[in-house]
Amino acid sequence: MSAAPTITDFTGRVVVITGGAAGIGRALALAFARAGAVLVLSDIEKDALSATVEALRAETGAEISAVVADVSDDTSVEALADEVFRLHGRTHVLVNNAGVGPPAAKVWETTPNDWRWTFGVNVHGVVNGIRAFVPRMIASGEPGHVVNTSSGDGAVAPMPGASVYAASKAAVSILTECLGAQLAQEGHPIGVSLFLPAGKGLLDTGLWTSDRNRPAQLARERPRETAPTTVAALVARAARAGHEVPIQPLDELADDVLAGIRAGEYVLMLGRDGAAATLRERAERFAAGDNPTPAGNHGLAG
Repeated sequence: MSAAPTITDFTGRVVVITGGAAGIGRALALAFARAGAVLVLSDIEKDALSATVEALRAETGAEISAVVADVSDDTSVEALADEVFRLHGRTHVLVNNAGVGPPAAKVWETTPNDWRWTFGVNVHGVVNGIRAFVPRMIASGEPGHVVNTSSGDGAVAPMPGASVYAASKAAVSILTECLGAQLAQEGHPIGVSLFLPAGKGLLDTGLWTSDRNRPAQLARERPRETAPTTVAALVARAARAGHEVPIQPLDELADDVLAGIRAGEYVLMLGRDGAAATLRERAERFAAGDNPTPAGNHGLAG
């Protein structure tokens, strides 16, 4: 049963989205802008962020600001919150969306910097957003909502090859549960949702090429064994073999997020029934004392 919604109308609401320059973040920004929200988009890529904000302003006429920030740096996220509250005096919806994906590797073949970089952005980035914004949202006394972007790869079933990424998203899933329980326990009018991007096909986002933003000091200690791939390359390869690779439209994900917030839903995910069936199967293996992820299982992508 869903909790009572805290926000049902986004008109004039201040919405902050990290990782907002492209991909899912951009799709969310467009959906919120069309719903009448006032937006602050943040990203580490200055030029891409500026281009997105300019394009969305022209398309929607919405009030949108751009603030460059590195979510892995707590001082940078505090500065983002300072700027949001300087501009608008409040935040109603916080979307901790920024994320990266390291090379696939066996756990024993990962490198220390794979973990430092991925957890710095995917986990510390979410925690930094919560720590910088939620106390101020509580102090305002206004209705609010926090959305943390995780993945079915961490919340439902891991792809063993993506061990670092899956572990980081599992951490996001658990800390989001804790945040929601704590805010509800204290009676604050702030809803919490776990966003698990999924759907009918591949997600064409910047996650595939996130090495472009990997800091030099966190470079991989040894070369990756496989070259990075892109959705375009996968589609082209499949086409040459006579197959079609389905692509999940990102606007459908964004629309589902807004609908879920309005409904007071905790889990925001297309195909939730299928994920629930997977979780039941895993629970049965758990109850039998078995590894929920059997050998050869590729898990649930997302």
